[in-house]
Amino acid sequence: MLKTDCIAALLPADHEKIYIAYSGGVDSHVLLHLIALNPALKQKITAVYVHHGLQDEADEWAEHCRTICLGLGVSYRVVNVSIDKSSGKSLEELAREARYHALKPLLSQNDVVLLAQHREDQLETVLLQLFRGAGIQGLSGMPANISFGKGVMCRPLLDVSKQDITDYAVNNQLSWIEDPSNKSDDFDRNFLRNQIIPELKTKWPALDVTVARSARHCASAHLQLNDLAISLYEQIVDESDQTLNIQQLKGLTSDKQSLVLRQWFKVNQLRMPAEKIVLSIINEVVNAAESKNPEIKGKDYSIRRYRNRLFCLKAINLDKPLSEQSWPVNTNKIQLSDNSMLCITDSKQGIPKRLWEKAEVLVKFRQGAEKIKLPGRDGRHTLKKLYQEKGIPPWQRSMIPLIYIDKQLAAVANLWISADYFSINKEPCYRIDSNIKIFTYS
Repeated sequence: MLKTDCIAALLPADHEKIYIAYSGGVDSHVLLHLIALNPALKQKITAVYVHHGLQDEADEWAEHCRTICLGLGVSYRVVNVSIDKSSGKSLEELAREARYHALKPLLSQNDVVLLAQHREDQLETVLLQLFRGAGIQGLSGMPANISFGKGVMCRPLLDVSKQDITDYAVNNQLSWIEDPSNKSDDFDRNFLRNQIIPELKTKWPALDVTVARSARHCASAHLQLNDLAISLYEQIVDESDQTLNIQQLKGLTSDKQSLVLRQWFKVNQLRMPAEKIVLSIINEVVNAAESKNPEIKGKDYSIRRYRNRLFCLKAINLDKPLSEQSWPVNTNKIQLSDNSMLCITDSKQGIPKRLWEKAEVLVKFRQGAEKIKLPGRDGRHTLKKLYQEKGIPPWQRSMIPLIYIDKQLAAVANLWISADYFSINKEPCYRIDSNIKIFTYS
């Protein structure tokens, strides 16, 4: 039997404000009603209606929810969201993401948001993940408690049956909204709920209970695998640049390689890769010959290798050309087209001020075949050779700014100054500084 004390006992001990995702449907209404019956919690509650604008009745539903909250004596607010249907994601996924995006900013530290998902929702979630070929994390279903923004997301009804929720609503004469879209089998979850699960339950009536138990077993196993993944990852990652040691990675079994790569994506705050992507990274990049420069691109990342290191380059368009631009006279600092900065600073060695201040200074980017003579070295050297000597990854080389004085290459970012323009302890000079982070690998 549903009781307010049972629900309250599931809340985090140090909670402050309580937000309830309140759609007006029977599940969220029962959750709101239960919590509102507790005098110690009532003043902490804010019911939040996320207005997607997907249904013609959405405005009426928002007012219905306002009326219910007024009757219960709890705070209420509406958060309007917009959904970009052109993203290619399902409407179910878009609506869920929009709800989470709307709720997350509301929470401060120790605040909690309550969702009204129940045991049948868990059953649907696990089945959908199974049909999509999910791994053990997906088959763990929805967690009862999880960090969310600055606070915690809690699902206190997750071990409660839909029938118990409906019985409570009827016995307490609650008034709730019936969303007509729930009857449409065009949505995957609705199809399962309306067509498949009722048939399954004629054979296995306790299906929601047993699948929920399986989900808990998977969740427990996932925690143990997660601990192993973290341990393995920490052994082969370079924390300074988040690269992975390829030889150490190749020394692991294929299963452990997959664990490490998924942990890598997690640390880099990227969406978990599909099994096909993980296998491609292992087969095409990790196991590639050292002389090769393979690349696997995702929507917001690029996986590449260089000198026994595996790189995950995030949100960088490596093929985007950078623009040539003038360095204005009497200007100490210049912002480049990729938002990086170059500046000149007074120094006892570097480029003489007398040369800089009367010259035409241009910032360009590598075209190929550039050469430069370095102080203390014989001959002129190609930038390609110098970059190789310094161990600068190939994809970063085209983004390193080149400083030209009167059409002659005078400096390469803050790496080198040409011997033709370098002075030491003889006259006032400028050195070149940059905020560009250039990694080098031996």
